[in-house]
Amino acid sequence: MTKANSQNTPKQQAGHHGDLSNRPTGESERSPKTPPKPKSTKETTQRRRGFGPRHGMSGPVEKASDFKGTLRKLVTYLKPYQAKIIIVFLLAIGSTVFAIVGPKIMGNATTELFNGIIAKVTGTGEVPFDKIGNILLTVLGLYIFSSILSFMQGWVMTNVAVQVTYMLRKEIMEKINRMPFRFFDGTSHGETLSILTNDVDTINQTLNQSLTQLITSLVSVVGVLVMMFSISWQMTIVALLIVPVSMGVVMLIIKQSQKFFKQQQDFLGHVNGQVEETFGGHVIVKAFNGENKSIVQFDEYNNTLYGSAWKSTFFSHIMMPTMRFIGNLGYVAVVILGSWLAVRNLITVGDIQAFIQYVRSFTRPITQLASTSNVLQSTVAAAERVFEFLASEEEPAETESPVQLDEVRGQVDFEDVHFSYETDKPVIKGFSAQVKPGQKIALVGPTGAGKTTMVKLLMRFYDVDSGAIHIDGHNVRDFTRADLRHLFGMVLQDTWLFNGTIKENICYGNTDSCDEDMKAAAEAAHVDHFVRTLPGGYDFMLNEEVTNISQGQKQLLTIARAFLADAPMLILDEATSSVDTHTEILIQEAMSKLMQGRTSFVIAHRLSTIRSADLILVMRDGNIVEQGSHDDLMTQDGFYAELYNSQFEKMGDDE
Repeated sequence: MTKANSQNTPKQQAGHHGDLSNRPTGESERSPKTPPKPKSTKETTQRRRGFGPRHGMSGPVEKASDFKGTLRKLVTYLKPYQAKIIIVFLLAIGSTVFAIVGPKIMGNATTELFNGIIAKVTGTGEVPFDKIGNILLTVLGLYIFSSILSFMQGWVMTNVAVQVTYMLRKEIMEKINRMPFRFFDGTSHGETLSILTNDVDTINQTLNQSLTQLITSLVSVVGVLVMMFSISWQMTIVALLIVPVSMGVVMLIIKQSQKFFKQQQDFLGHVNGQVEETFGGHVIVKAFNGENKSIVQFDEYNNTLYGSAWKSTFFSHIMMPTMRFIGNLGYVAVVILGSWLAVRNLITVGDIQAFIQYVRSFTRPITQLASTSNVLQSTVAAAERVFEFLASEEEPAETESPVQLDEVRGQVDFEDVHFSYETDKPVIKGFSAQVKPGQKIALVGPTGAGKTTMVKLLMRFYDVDSGAIHIDGHNVRDFTRADLRHLFGMVLQDTWLFNGTIKENICYGNTDSCDEDMKAAAEAAHVDHFVRTLPGGYDFMLNEEVTNISQGQKQLLTIARAFLADAPMLILDEATSSVDTHTEILIQEAMSKLMQGRTSFVIAHRLSTIRSADLILVMRDGNIVEQGSHDDLMTQDGFYAELYNSQFEKMGDDE
């Protein structure tokens, strides 16, 4: 199933476990320390906006900071396919050699035809069609054989490239599952996706196309040069004089076009970002009459993009006509010199024809070599980002002797817990609490107090700096992360549903359940009554943005998911702030049923909803400043009473 989110920022709300890396609304705690990012952050951001590095000679070339080291690592991925790569090299060389020999042999046919016509005109002989036919058949055979070798080379290399990129993607996906939450809190999803898609695709394209092109271009340059010298060294020297002129013009054009290509990339990113932002927030744009402002901003970016794109495309397109013009000047010089040599019987007409073909094919592989070198630079830069990601710090290793609980009672003890996202900025300072089995625990406090952080520590999304958290007397570090998270069901304030059927979304937390269990969970969560009104019922397909059901219905589905997971403990974030009164009552009833008999941790924003909690932990600046029942805390007339009364005063003001 493809992920789909009901909010702009995805936040998971799963039955077994969820992603708290994105904090619930109203919980804006300190961000964790951002881990080291790829060195080419700007380019990565550009690629995330919809385009990657431009290869070849038509755009700026991105370079790796450690070219040789990264190239060596990339070569290690090719070692298992060493035999196949050698075969590819041999096939590429064979294909190129047979293609190069063709014009020289074809020149013999031209010479035989020319001499035969002269002999027939002078009456001294006939045109040797049989000999010419044999020569043509030989050339045809060479070209067919060259094509077969080229096809085999492409087939083998494609197989190698696909296997290498498959292995890289597999390693990246496995690495993602081993990455700590600290990484995802400090790195955008787009950067990670860019590595998995754009960078690996760049490596695939280079292995599949540019590597063999590099071989064939080298062989072509050397082979064509040898054949040209074998025909006439004088004509070869004249032809070689064209090369520095052509390359000088090419470098001049590239130098002029580089700045426009870079500007085009920058403003293409601005245009994409502007469009994405406008469409993503179209409701706000319309509500505040921001259409004209967004159009003005778009026109500004688009006009700049138009100018840079026009200039960069112009320079790119004049390159080949300019090179053809210079090449034609060289052909004229070669023909003039060749004619003079032919008149003096120093060269045959067929050799002139073959030489012209070689001259035409000489500049092309040189251009390809320059293009391939640029592609190689960009590919190594992409590979460097992939290897940096694969070398990133992983979660601490699992315990070698994990705890397996036959029966979970749900007792949780926090013992002098200290934690900080950044070393010098503690978030939790000496947190201690004892939670008895089946109790309903409410975590309350102002924004940044550490409520969500405690939940992250409880589920080992992060590990404590000091102190310990115990479940039924066992340190959470003694469980495997999977076993620990199976102990919890989770319902977050921001819903997280998938592009799939309602049934698939409910069963996400327990795929082994049957239809009867799924429907029972749906009924308990007050889902069944509205699902039956939808086309297809439980097979109703949620669209990609999950906009074809209401916010309250989304929330009830996530509660049904938690019901079906049937975990012994729960983590709940109040989810009634954006729904109507009737739906709020249904959600509260469903959550009350869900909490029965389970140890429950409730992150409370509306204090009126947690008056029935067995224990309320009042947090402030990472510490528990008060704890007790609602009545006890109100009697103390402390910080909790101040928060509670301020909410009711605000409600009165709103009324």
